[in-house]
Order: sequence, then structure tokens, then C-alpha cells
Amino acid sequence: MKKLHIVAIIVIAVSIGVIFVSLKNTTTYADFTEALSNPGKEYHVVGKLDKSQPQIYDPKVNPDEFFFSMADNKGIIKQVVLHKSKPQDFEKSEQIVLIGKMEGNEFHANDILMKCPSKYNDGKSQVN
Repeated sequence: MKKLHIVAIIVIAVSIGVIFVSLKNTTTYADFTEALSNPGKEYHVVGKLDKSQPQIYDPKVNPDEFFFSMADNKGIIKQVVLHKSKPQDFEKSEQIVLIGKMEGNEFHANDILMKCPSKYNDGKSQVN
């Protein structure tokens, strides 16, 4: 075999390895029920803040721990532990996407995405 063929085979093998690693690390959207049935797997859970439950954030005790409750799209409410500081304007969010895993009966999120109300009027333009 020529050196060029050997290098090409190595490049192809490394490329296949990178594809498999990236596919293994992908997460899927789910609800709390599915996340609860697979506690070790990371999920994106979409829902809304449960404003009837208290939010606990004490930066003096632990600045990277924020507790709140969220209802997923099926209406199932779970306690959430966000391992980050409390996001600014958190209470104003219309929809929340949590990225994390179930641990026991709590969802432990490593990251959060929030959809906040639009500053525009539902896409309607105002003509004067």
C-alpha cells in the first residue's frame, strides 16, 4: 500500500469515530415521565414555570443552585434543581427548556433556555 492510501484510511477511521461520538452525545426532547423512566440519560424538557410553588435561591449558601417547580407540556409538575445562578427575568419567561437528567424525583438541569415575551406586539405592525 502506498502512504497516501494509509493516510486516507486513517482519516476515514477518525471521521467515523467522530460521527459516532457526536451521535452518542446528542440529547432528545422529552417530558418528565420519559426522563423519569431513563434517569441516566440527558434530555431537553420543555415546560412552563409553576408560579404557585416557591423559588429558592440563596447565593450566600450556594450561588450555583436554584430550586423551582416546572410543569412540562403534559402538565406534570416536578421540582427542578438548576446548577447555575438564577437567570435574570426568570419569572417573565413564557416557556422554559431545561437540559439535564432526572435524579430521584427531581430534575437536575445543567442549562436552561428561556422564551421571554416579545417586545413586539405579536408581530403586528402599528401604522400611524
